[in-house]
Amino acid sequence: MRFLKSDSRLIGVLLVLAITQLIGWGTIGLPAVVGRDLGADLGLSLPAVFAGSSVLYVTMGLCAPWLAKAFARHGARKVMMVGTVVSVPGYVVLCFARDPVLYFAGWVILGMGGSATLSTGAYIMLNEVAGRGAKNAIGGLMLVTGLSSSIFWPTTSFLSVWLGWRGTCLVYAAMLLAINLPLYAFIAPRRKIAADDGGEAAQAEPPPAIPRSTFGLVVCVITMNAFVNFGIGAILIELLRAEGLAPAQALAFGSMLGVIQVSARGLDFLGGGRWDGITTGLVAGTALPVAMVLLMLSEGATWAVATFILLYGAGSGAMAVARATIPLVFYDQAEFAKAMSMIALPLNLASAISPPLLAGLLTQFGSRGALGLTLAFSCATVLILILLGRRRPHLAAAPATG
Repeated sequence: MRFLKSDSRLIGVLLVLAITQLIGWGTIGLPAVVGRDLGADLGLSLPAVFAGSSVLYVTMGLCAPWLAKAFARHGARKVMMVGTVVSVPGYVVLCFARDPVLYFAGWVILGMGGSATLSTGAYIMLNEVAGRGAKNAIGGLMLVTGLSSSIFWPTTSFLSVWLGWRGTCLVYAAMLLAINLPLYAFIAPRRKIAADDGGEAAQAEPPPAIPRSTFGLVVCVITMNAFVNFGIGAILIELLRAEGLAPAQALAFGSMLGVIQVSARGLDFLGGGRWDGITTGLVAGTALPVAMVLLMLSEGATWAVATFILLYGAGSGAMAVARATIPLVFYDQAEFAKAMSMIALPLNLASAISPPLLAGLLTQFGSRGALGLTLAFSCATVLILILLGRRRPHLAAAPATG
């Protein structure tokens, strides 16, 4: 927690981003809870319902390169304000959707807004305020945002019983206008620190050249893990129901996932500069295949499901931190921003393809089909992380004190 004491202004920024990212990520998880109701109302299969999330991620990935200049020119605060305003009509369109065309149009609008407001914008804002301390600040933010499903899955379930899924969409549109927009407009910091300010040009020294093959491995690791994490996250409740759990039981187990993910992120956060993203990835990544094999071999026993949630939650929670920090092992701050913008498209495409593909496998072949594919991807991720560990630059261990 040293980085919080060193800049009290950062605490306010983290508070703003914690609230807005919780709402942003929590509300777009709508299909995970009300997918069957959506499908029944709109005449869509379950995979088609989850394809809405795919449209969102594809749109986010395609918009990311366009927004790079806007972030550089106007700063994160203004871009995130515009993104919030853009997102609101997305929920309104979803609310009034009566056919698949309007349903997917709503997700396109939410993707356009999300590309400006979710994760990337938050990391850029932290970088504007904290500079080198952004690495630890990102870890701190992830501690909170990992609770989005634990808070919003029960919230969505409650609201949908009370207001229906259409009314829930309107509530979420109102939350963006009444909470997120004022926080960005009145509390988030205006960008005061220019990147080229005289005294802080500590990045003048060019970093050692990183082979293109290494960047390719980094992209593979991040993309494959995103495929697993976003896919399992989207279908988790349906996956647990396919294992024989009652709907209320599946929701209860699924809601525990966020708390476990946050706990794992907390352990990594407390570790501070003692290990890098590759080490985090190796330890966390190994837990995922173990969890999946256990669930595949069990017959839906409660103890096995509980152990799966524990292992998968811990592994996926820490891997989320690794996805954001592995590029920092190889790239300095300026190069990190470029690398992340290049990674955004494949990462979002994987996040887009995963939910409907896994939902289709779940529908067609049961839980073994979805778990088999994610197991293969998780094992490949661990193997590539071992390769990346051998390519770790010698300079990477030093600058981790922030």
